Amino acid sequence: MGSRAIGLRAGHRRRATGALVTAACVAGLSCVAAPPAVADDGNVPLQSGECKFGTSDIKETPWSLQRLINSQMWAGGNKGGGIRVAVIDTGVDAGNKQLQDAIEGPGKSYVNGKPTQDKVGHGTKVAGIIAARPRVGSGFYGLAPEAKVLPFQQTSDEQAGTADTLATAIDDAVAAKVDIINISQGTAASESLLPKLKAAVKRAQDAGILIVASAGNSGASGAEKNIYPAAFSDEFDNVMAVAASDRNNERAAFSQPGPFVGIAAPGVDMVSTVPLGGNCVDQGTSFSAPYATGAAALLMAKHKSDKEKWGPQQIIWHLEQTADRVRRGRDNNIGWGVVNPMAALNDDTRPTAAPTPDKFKGVADGSTILPAVATLGETTEQRRARIAIYIVGGGLLAVAAVVGSSVALRDWRRKTGLTSHGEAEHG
Repeated sequence: MGSRAIGLRAGHRRRATGALVTAACVAGLSCVAAPPAVADDGNVPLQSGECKFGTSDIKETPWSLQRLINSQMWAGGNKGGGIRVAVIDTGVDAGNKQLQDAIEGPGKSYVNGKPTQDKVGHGTKVAGIIAARPRVGSGFYGLAPEAKVLPFQQTSDEQAGTADTLATAIDDAVAAKVDIINISQGTAASESLLPKLKAAVKRAQDAGILIVASAGNSGASGAEKNIYPAAFSDEFDNVMAVAASDRNNERAAFSQPGPFVGIAAPGVDMVSTVPLGGNCVDQGTSFSAPYATGAAALLMAKHKSDKEKWGPQQIIWHLEQTADRVRRGRDNNIGWGVVNPMAALNDDTRPTAAPTPDKFKGVADGSTILPAVATLGETTEQRRARIAIYIVGGGLLAVAAVVGSSVALRDWRRKTGLTSHGEAEHG
């Protein structure tokens, strides 16, 4: 079968998954763990056509990695070694060579699938942003390329996940004693309908496990609403809610704003790994979360020997405090700013409290800038400048007149026989 046919078939499969998930969402609680295929519908066109599985590598380094300096980010050889990350998603495909060494164990599935096979592609992209190994011919790599990924497949191309399966996956990840759980899924269902999910998040908190959750992609209107489990960040100190930012460090148009947002990370035109090999481009908060997870893995690896002092709360506070800020403090669009792995790793100060706004420096967020007063005709400054020119010009003319008069007087005296001593010469 030709590559075009394979691509079209993969596209039909993804659209079918989206239809299945949408139907489940309409039903209500059965889709509380909204599958990412709907949230991140449609890949950004790459090269000659639709992103397909088993494609070529992208040679160029993506913009989200160009902003990093690896020598600083991986200073001391820290590339996330020893950190284990649970990826609760659509599986992590072992057919991509950049991920083969990153996957730990067979994983676990709650949808009658194989965790190391990903027919949707979403989980494989998520895992790649966290821990893809560098590969000759590809400009893409994960932020923590020595971390390990444990796949927990709770959504597939044929079955949508639920709040209960998400809760079960969290509990299994806790039992596996992972360090971080990445959840690039969410639901807008009321918190009162999510008791099992909330209880599972609480157990992860008690176990000292960091949960990094995407804020959601329903923010096109700008309206605020809670997306869970990300919105549990207001209640549990181990949950970091991640929004998507663009190249200007502002909220991506699709990113869900809300009071629960703690930080942002690149989420537009994100390159990552796909099933069966190769790289493709996609966008969504689903890919912002693993970017933040990769940064957290590096920070956690650096302070692993002092885990009691650098628990999930300290990791979150530190990433938020060292984030690149567009404004002095946090807002509901990008939280405290855009995660900056290098700044976080270069600062060894252990946080003891929540982040604080930057100190006021006179301009800050632009609120103190006053508009210029509109004037018609000549302004005061222009009038003063004109008068000054007149004075200087007049002075120069006066000097010229005096000098000219002196020269003329001298010449006249010479012609009339007057000496410079005032004595007449007689002929």
